[in-house]
Amino acid sequence: MPLDGSERAAVDAANASGRVPVLFVHGLWLTHECWRDWRWLFESEGFAALTPGWPGEATSIAEARTEPARLSGLGITQVTEHCAELAAALERRPVVIGHSLGGLVAQQLAGRGVARAAVAVAPAPHRGVLPLPVSSVRAAWPALRDPRQRRRNVALTPAEFRYAFTNALRADDADRFYDEQAVPAPGRPLFELALANLNPATRARVDVRAPGRGPLLVIAGERDRVIPPVLARATYKRQRRNLDVTEYVVVPGRGHSLVADAGWEQVAQLALEFVQKHASTDE
Repeated sequence: MPLDGSERAAVDAANASGRVPVLFVHGLWLTHECWRDWRWLFESEGFAALTPGWPGEATSIAEARTEPARLSGLGITQVTEHCAELAAALERRPVVIGHSLGGLVAQQLAGRGVARAAVAVAPAPHRGVLPLPVSSVRAAWPALRDPRQRRRNVALTPAEFRYAFTNALRADDADRFYDEQAVPAPGRPLFELALANLNPATRARVDVRAPGRGPLLVIAGERDRVIPPVLARATYKRQRRNLDVTEYVVVPGRGHSLVADAGWEQVAQLALEFVQKHASTDE
């Protein structure tokens, strides 16, 4: 899908600034709005931040809730290719930072040589990542329990969202997070992820040995139920086969909402320091 007007304007502004761009990719059940504070932080440190939605994504959370069919049938490939188009339109290679499914997309782009550095926060597993935690299955079950939902959008109930995303928050903070940020998500990526190790032609594939992948940081939340540390660490172990810098860190006490809840700055600071240390600004 070609870039829309707001995306083209963001690319043009990043190119005109001469700054190193940072491309943020969100995951399921959230929108590009989850990166608001990260955008402010990285721009204050001299980067040009881009926070695009997925192809066809609504422009606001309210609209995403009232028009969920806009993303029906959307899969991993469409999200990755859309982000690749954005990166190709930038005059300088971007840093790519992704959360959950966006963390998988960030690794796919890095494996193509698109990124000067990448940060994968609680990344969805790619083919070859073998642990299958019960909590991960339970978190995805609202979509996976009905094969027809591969072509539908799936909304989580407050209880389902609390189990998957906000279990590390106080009840009132979890309720507020759900009210302010939760949106329906396409079911297709979850089926693609669930079958990744059974399907040789899976879309959930990452080239972990790719030359020129660039530095990569994998961040896990200690209390994450969707991507618990055992799963994030398995991603890190596969990525460690690459010759470029690969690092891993677990953030204590944090769940899957770690990029957008009240403790976002702790996670963002880890990402920022890694990028400042390892991402060359010469190109």
